[in-house]
Amino acid sequence: MSGLVLKLGPRERVLINGAVIENGDKRSRLSIMTPGAHILRLRDAIHPGEVTTPVRRVCYIAQLVLSGDADPADARHQLLRGIEQLSQVLTDHDSRAHLTAATDAVIGGQHYQALKSLRALLPREERLLAVPVR
Repeated sequence: MSGLVLKLGPRERVLINGAVIENGDKRSRLSIMTPGAHILRLRDAIHPGEVTTPVRRVCYIAQLVLSGDADPADARHQLLRGIEQLSQVLTDHDSRAHLTAATDAVIGGQHYQALKSLRALLPREERLLAVPVR
């Protein structure tokens, strides 16, 4: 079986091709078999007012592709440029691995995987921004 597998908790919502779908009272698992479907977990969504940091900006671009609000071809350049800018600041091995995975995913048109790799950098960015600069 190929495709994306979504594991949804009770009452969890997901956006699929512009339609908000809410899970029932029990955990469930959905297999998305259609390539290129626009899918976004609403619990993972970053709202426009929350786009306040460099990693969040790049995540938001990937999110716009997943929600169907941005053309993948138009977003590709912005995503790759944003990832390149992040790689100039996040130079540790673990961050580099996530950025490389995000780059490969964008090049392969796998925006969900790109978002997943980029979201892994959010805790690190939060820690870095919380440290007072001397």
